[in-house]
Amino acid sequence: MKNRAQKIRLGIFVATGAAIIIILMVFFTARQLLERKDTYFISFQEISVSGMEVGSPVRYLGIRVGSISDIQINPEDITSIIVELSLKPGTPVKEDSKADIVTMGITGLKSIEIRGGTNESAFLKPGGFIEPGTSLADEITGKAEVIAEKAEQVLNNLLRLTSQHNIDKITGMVDDYTRLANNTDRTILSLDTIIRENRANIRSTVHAANLVTENLIASTNLIQSTVEQINAYATGDSISQIIGNLREITHTINESNIKQLIEDLAILAQHTQQLLIKVDDDINRGSQYLVESQSLLKSTLRNLDEASRKINRDPSLLIRGSRTKDSPDDLLRD
Repeated sequence: MKNRAQKIRLGIFVATGAAIIIILMVFFTARQLLERKDTYFISFQEISVSGMEVGSPVRYLGIRVGSISDIQINPEDITSIIVELSLKPGTPVKEDSKADIVTMGITGLKSIEIRGGTNESAFLKPGGFIEPGTSLADEITGKAEVIAEKAEQVLNNLLRLTSQHNIDKITGMVDDYTRLANNTDRTILSLDTIIRENRANIRSTVHAANLVTENLIASTNLIQSTVEQINAYATGDSISQIIGNLREITHTINESNIKQLIEDLAILAQHTQQLLIKVDDDINRGSQYLVESQSLLKSTLRNLDEASRKINRDPSLLIRGSRTKDSPDDLLRD
């Protein structure tokens, strides 16, 4: 009886545990079967999906919105892989959205990241194909190819640079540089010698240059002071007064009758010319009278001289008188 009761209790425990397990399995299975999902597809053309598995998460801008429900090769095009996505109902997938393959950490597992899409674009209906984007592996591969090409170019440039022809050129350049350095050294030594030998001349030249500079400075100061004086005169009242007088004279000339003034000046010049001609004639006549008067005066002086000599010889002539022919008085009477 005791063993039978134990067996009954054991059977009841086993049956109860099995029932609980079956109920849990049915619950989770029914939940998954009855849960509503939006199904979308992605077709990757010649892109490796290594590391991607069924059940891998699907994220929309970092938020998990579903999982990968199936991965298969397209039977109609063996170069493409079709990935089936099961997303939460109402996930806003736009027609211009793209699905990228991203790596999860350092495990090598990959998932799908839905990105892009604009507000103006229409929603993609469930069952449609999402445009495939880029994968990290492709980006790394592309960058690696670019790096490899650049590295190859660098190596080719190094090979060309280290060719025998370039080595000869570099060697020649080094030799030329050495010769140039030696020539420069000798030139510097020669200049040093010349400077030491002509130090006195250099000092005198510098002194003369200083004197010239001082003279130039003094001349500059003098010119500056002269310019300042000219500027003061130019900006003073004298220049303004002169300009004002010139303006008044110009205004007066403009207002006056220039033609009448010229005619009056011409008449005045004509009268002056006539007066000068008359004065010239009078001077000519006066000159003739003056010559005749001078002749008479000379004759009178001669007669007086002769009379004085006669009186000196014979004073009685003063009492008796003497008749002189052609005396100046007779000539004056005539």
